[in-house]
Amino acid sequence: MKNSAMAAEDTHAPLSPAWREALALLDADLRRRGAAEKTRRAYGTDLDQFALWATDAGLAPATIGPRELRRYAARLSERRCAPSTVARKLASLRACFRTLREHGIVAQNPAELVATPKQGSHLPRVLRPDELVALLDRIPATTALELRDRAMFELTYACGLRAEEVVNLDAGAIVFDAEEVRVEGKGGKTRIVPAGEHALQAVARYLERARPALDGGTGEAALFLSKSGRRLQTSDVRRRLRVWSRAAAIQGGISPHALRHSFATHLLDGGADLRAIQELLGHSSISTTQIYTRVESARLRTAYRQSHPRA
Repeated sequence: MKNSAMAAEDTHAPLSPAWREALALLDADLRRRGAAEKTRRAYGTDLDQFALWATDAGLAPATIGPRELRRYAARLSERRCAPSTVARKLASLRACFRTLREHGIVAQNPAELVATPKQGSHLPRVLRPDELVALLDRIPATTALELRDRAMFELTYACGLRAEEVVNLDAGAIVFDAEEVRVEGKGGKTRIVPAGEHALQAVARYLERARPALDGGTGEAALFLSKSGRRLQTSDVRRRLRVWSRAAAIQGGISPHALRHSFATHLLDGGADLRAIQELLGHSSISTTQIYTRVESARLRTAYRQSHPRA
């Protein structure tokens, strides 16, 4: 009975022409700004849900105000959406109404007047240097796939790469003479990141001894290849990292992003400037990079509590 009621609640009228136009305008705007396909899909899903709700309520884009958006956010909370989910959907709505305002469809952006729900502060998982050494040294260099994995994770940590950036690397992105990597980041932005000796040696071994065997004459441009010679997916990177983290007996499991967080935190521990870390990570805003100062502060507080006699 409950499932039938939920199905009835989730039955919607087709989108109105005005909302179809609004969604199309936003997608075109995101394409023009160089947004990744995954980002466009996420925005499209969030806004399609809101447009269906608005169509059911008889609301056109031009009639939406802050009150209607607060009603929608309250409905999401009633359906037990996490605060982070509500915040993401409101961010999608801000982007949509910004585009509609630029096209003269609405006079102002009502989503700018709606507060984002407070979210818990979740510090990223950071591996200790000895844990990273144990992880990377646990990957042997015998088979083609082992050589690939060792090179892939050495490079991920050495350069602080996102999983998407790792799989998007082409073979020509590694500049050995300059000891650097050309990385295509979010929004199609390119940055040059220095790479350490361990990572470059691992990549060189992979290119010489493993990649030709994996390529099999396919001519694939990707740096890191699957056993069938195709470009890896981010799910492949996560899966292989789980395999090696278990082999290294690292508790709790780690993600590729943990290697990126560890890269930034270890740089900060070593005295690197926050602006330099921002550039290396490819963050558009320094506020995103400042999470690592919170990681460092949390670490120092823990050390203080454990060490000071009157803490």
